[in-house]
Amino acid sequence: MSKKAKRQLETVLFSLPAIILVCLMMYLPFVLSGYYSLTEWNGISKDAKFIGLQNFKTIFVESSDFRESLWFTTRYTFFFVIFSNVFALALAVVLTKKFKAANFFRGIFFIPYIMSMTIVGFIWKFIFTSGFEKLYEITKWGFWNYSWLGDTKLVFYSVAFVGVWQSLGFYIVLYIAGLQAVPKDVMEAAVVDGASNRQKFFKVTLPLLGPSFTTCIFMSLTNGLKVFDIILALTKGGPGTATNSVTLQIYKEAFTNNNYGLGSAQSIIYFLFVLILTQLVLKGFSKKEVDL
Repeated sequence: MSKKAKRQLETVLFSLPAIILVCLMMYLPFVLSGYYSLTEWNGISKDAKFIGLQNFKTIFVESSDFRESLWFTTRYTFFFVIFSNVFALALAVVLTKKFKAANFFRGIFFIPYIMSMTIVGFIWKFIFTSGFEKLYEITKWGFWNYSWLGDTKLVFYSVAFVGVWQSLGFYIVLYIAGLQAVPKDVMEAAVVDGASNRQKFFKVTLPLLGPSFTTCIFMSLTNGLKVFDIILALTKGGPGTATNSVTLQIYKEAFTNNNYGLGSAQSIIYFLFVLILTQLVLKGFSKKEVDL
């Protein structure tokens, strides 16, 4: 065999195990999920009853659970994307300044991100209940005595706050990397041209952070859309269905209600929703990037 043929054979042989594993763990379950979405199956019986598009009719016409969970997830994702990126960029700008404790604060902000989302959820569940109750006893401020996880109007902001707090360190690191990659000669040219600090930031720095914006927006969007474990630990979707995300709704339908057919149909619809949304956002932000 020629050297070129040997290299091609080696490439195929080394790639084949990974391809087989990905197909078995991702693509095959996805295809099977598409099939089960057309059936009535409890996940236990050997035979699944084919019912066509009845599950999709149930989702769009007969039941409102999925639509309500989709609306909550959309609101949560919007809140999460906006505030995680705004706060992360603001803190990244501060932490790129030269002061002694800069590296210390970078580490402090990054610690919550390396913690399990479930652990974070249980920690904040304790804080919202016992912790705030103790603060109320000390200060007598009514603010601490609110039912942050029991009030349907407040629980959304509680869950969203915990999500932003936990992931903030990751986006700070990405924005710091982007800020440090801004060419110094461009900034020096802006100073020579008489640009103020505000003008340098909004007219020079922000446009050059396009790749960082694209990455952070895309990552925060996907993380917001797939929120699950932090809600499961904090509220389990309650009170009522006030914090029932789509991923939690699919989990409940399939593994709690033993309705794998309907759960599979919900997952297919959500997959298409996430695919279209992420591609539109990614394409929109990619067009706005500035090339040096």
